[in-house]
Amino acid sequence: MPIAKSQEPNIIYEDNHLIASIKKSGQTVQPEPNKPQSLEEEVKAYIKKKYDKPGDVFLGVIHRLDMPVSGIVLFAKTSKALARMNELFHDRNVKKFYFAKVEHKPPHAADLITHYLKRDEKKNFTKAFVSEVKDGSKAQLKYEVIENNGKFSILKIELLTGRKHQIRAQLSAIGCPIAGDVKYGALKPNADQSICLHAAELVFEHPVKKEMVHLKSAHPKW
Repeated sequence: MPIAKSQEPNIIYEDNHLIASIKKSGQTVQPEPNKPQSLEEEVKAYIKKKYDKPGDVFLGVIHRLDMPVSGIVLFAKTSKALARMNELFHDRNVKKFYFAKVEHKPPHAADLITHYLKRDEKKNFTKAFVSEVKDGSKAQLKYEVIENNGKFSILKIELLTGRKHQIRAQLSAIGCPIAGDVKYGALKPNADQSICLHAAELVFEHPVKKEMVHLKSAHPKW
């Protein structure tokens, strides 16, 4: 998905410690060779311009989203906030919700699904198994069907573990690949090479202020 070289990021939250922005599908979180400007670069440029900062801007990457996925990405503006947020994510004290448009209809209106995931780094692919496998990582998510038109369903997902390609692999394993995600079994790609997966909410205790923060973003018009 083509992205202009320099754009103003869509900032949805900012204080002295944290800043959150919406990543566009087709954009990387961090700089990668031969890729458009990353969200990290956009947010750094925004901070530098807004506060007229000389030299390099500190911006800590707390978590990531796959390139074809859109949604909320949270960054740290201080090393203290970065260390504390890393701990919150590691200890699973951050609630993460997504919206997904999937092919077909899941077997239940709402469910908790558990798989054991194995990564193939060479193919950048995650395989989901229903039973424990050697070197597999346990993965869990909850889903709820929000809409269904017979061909596609819109799901709200709570991600309980954070594995590489977890949502994509697990939904594919129950016969409901994400629309546009041909890597995981979708019938056809989206025209802009996106997949219909959007990181919609983050809920956590602020690492410094110790108050609850709830970040929200509506999903694209799929």
